[in-house]
Amino acid sequence: MDIATAHKIRENPKFQVMVARKERMGRRLTCFMLVVYFGFILTIAFAPHWLAVPLSETGVLTIGIPLGIAIILSAFAATGVYVYWANTHFDEITREILKEAGH
Repeated sequence: MDIATAHKIRENPKFQVMVARKERMGRRLTCFMLVVYFGFILTIAFAPHWLAVPLSETGVLTIGIPLGIAIILSAFAATGVYVYWANTHFDEITREILKEAGH
């Protein structure tokens, strides 16, 4: 891609809106993960007894284990949300922008 085409793309209002949307989505998902992760860490620091509550009478499995797994799965879910959003919204806008730029 030549410099003129890149400049046309950067100056396109649709491109600027798309960049703003991507940044907003990235900030939201980052904040979500920070709240989840640091919430877990703060629970470990200030209420570890809560995580040690057994889920069954045998006491082998505690609340902390499935909660830790849920945190890992939430990272995958956040990634899935972003990929879905990008594939359904951003790809279409990208095609329009490239078409308008003559590429």
